[in-house]
Parts: sequence; structure tokens; C-alpha cells
Amino acid sequence: MVAVDAEARLKELALVLPPPPTPFGAYVEAVQCGSFLFLSGMLPVVGHEPIYLGLVGQELSTTEGYDATRAACLSGLAAARAHLGSLNRVRSIAKLGVYVATPAHFREHPKVADGASELLLTVFGEERVPPRIVLGVASIPLGMPVEVELVLEIEP
Repeated sequence: MVAVDAEARLKELALVLPPPPTPFGAYVEAVQCGSFLFLSGMLPVVGHEPIYLGLVGQELSTTEGYDATRAACLSGLAAARAHLGSLNRVRSIAKLGVYVATPAHFREHPKVADGASELLLTVFGEERVPPRIVLGVASIPLGMPVEVELVLEIEP
């Protein structure tokens, strides 16, 4: 696997991570188990404030859902960096889960999930693009449109 300097890529792309998210309840944002870092579900927030609310395909367009997913994934990267000290410790992305709050008729879940997948591809390179699951759900905590789940394999 070709080593990608994720921190350099962020600078190159002028991508600024938001402040690491803080929990909305009784949980922590990240737990390391051996060589894996499990992140809590990441929401599209900056600090503790939602930046998107509503259902994708109803109050929000597919494009806005994509942007919300990207924002949630950026929060995930911020949480990972806060725990690890550097995103360069990420060896691979073991799992990406994207949950999209939608009305029953919505069918563009993969396009919404690409907001996270394409961000991870850009930052970590093709060799680290993860497998993913994308699910449509009736609701997400606090009325947000998406939630992103990440499991990262990390260097010691």
C-alpha cells in the first residue's frame, strides 16, 4: 500500500477540520481497541451546533444531503485526529456506515453517501477507500439528516 500523507493532503486541499465534536449524551467520541479506532456516529455539526436539519428528499436536496454527509465525515476526521494526534496514523478505513434520514420514496442514498466516500478518497487515496453500508432511516438524533460511522485501522 502506498503511504499517503493525510495531513499534507488536507493542507494541499485547503481542507480545515472543524473542532472535534463533543458528545450530545453519555458516550465518548472515540475508543481505541487494539489497532482499531471506533468512532461514535458523527453528525453534521460544527462545535455543538447542527449545520443541517431535516429529511433528505423532503426538506433537503440530494446535494444538500451529500454536503451534510461530507460535513459529518469531516467531524469524524476531527475526532480521529484529536484521539490519534495525526491522521497519518490511519492505516486503513475498515468500515464506513452512512445513515440517511429520508421519506420512504427516496432512492438516492448512494449519492448522499458519496459525500463521505469521496472525502475519504481525496484525503487518504484509492488504496484506503473503505467498504460501506448505506441505510435509509426514519429519523436521526436531533433531527439531523445523516449520521456517519467510521472504524479506522491505525498504526501503533
